[in-house]
Amino acid sequence: MATEVINNVPENPEKEKEAKEDAPVDNGQTKEDPPAEKVEEKTEEKKVEPAPPKITVHKANFEKDVVYLYQFSRTPLLPSTSPYCLKVETWLRLAGIKYENVDHKAKFRSKKGQLPFVELNGEEIADSTFIIKELSEKFNKDLDSALTAEQKVVAHAMISMVENHLSWVVLWWRAKYPDSVLKGYQVNLQSALNTRLPNPILNFCYKLTAARKGMKKAKAHGIGVHSQEEILEFGKNDLRVLSDLLSDRPFFFGDEPTLLDVVAFANLAQVHFIDKEVAHPLRDAMSEQFPNLVGLVSRLKQRAFADWDDICASLDLNAHLPKPAKDKEPKESKEGSGPNEKQPLPDEPEKGKGDEKEKELEKESDEKSKDNEKEK
Repeated sequence: MATEVINNVPENPEKEKEAKEDAPVDNGQTKEDPPAEKVEEKTEEKKVEPAPPKITVHKANFEKDVVYLYQFSRTPLLPSTSPYCLKVETWLRLAGIKYENVDHKAKFRSKKGQLPFVELNGEEIADSTFIIKELSEKFNKDLDSALTAEQKVVAHAMISMVENHLSWVVLWWRAKYPDSVLKGYQVNLQSALNTRLPNPILNFCYKLTAARKGMKKAKAHGIGVHSQEEILEFGKNDLRVLSDLLSDRPFFFGDEPTLLDVVAFANLAQVHFIDKEVAHPLRDAMSEQFPNLVGLVSRLKQRAFADWDDICASLDLNAHLPKPAKDKEPKESKEGSGPNEKQPLPDEPEKGKGDEKEKELEKESDEKSKDNEKEK
């Protein structure tokens, strides 16, 4: 069987050789390349500087290296009813870092859906643990720098107990008795949320939502499935462990507060400062069985919040910042116009000078009229 053969030989090989000899040597460029310098210039021209990153924070006109803290509103008895918000603000004060509270009326949340969160130099940091960690690295402020390796292990274990166990006992109590929360902290929801709705309606909505959501979280955590006596016993055991560790020292590891002192203070304050008219078993246990914990709260309050009374009385989020000097109020005129009285324009004569000129003109006209009469 014959196979198909393709003839690849050119018909006129001599002509092809001549054509190849006459053709210019192909160096791989179909067009003349511009000089290398011009190519570099063009590539440099095409390079566009990257646009600055878009600011995605709430505080667009921020000041460099100022921490902007987003937390809940003040109450007459406690700077914050959130132990995590109070924890961050206490740490900022002890570390001596410049910060400013943003009055957002509890409308904002972090990208994680949490409060507190902070904004620093156009970036958001959420969760109290990560806030303190990143700020301590940024500003070189570590309250635990003097602790030994063993003390750091103990501090980590105790912080985990407080935030993952004792704080849930307090959360369960708040979900179980939402009415006692409003009375115990003297919360005014109308001013806290900046709304015109009357407080009875707001209180009713709060009791429903707080009780339902709080108990759901407590059961999901596991502590909410126990009886009330068992849960309170859990809380008292945690207080006993903290009291034994503190002993008779001013702070847990000596004369200076550490992060464990800050966390303990932020959580114990939620219990200690509840109004005396509202019953709370853990508050009574602190004052009767663990007085050294009450002393810890008082010492850290004096150390970090010397303006505690002013904060709770005025509910000012930034009582720690210097206030701008108020201008002296202008004296009221006889007519009582006061500051709304029209001020003279730059080209307008001041008041009083016009009246004197009018009197002089009247005198001149009177003298002229008298001279005319004499001449007549």
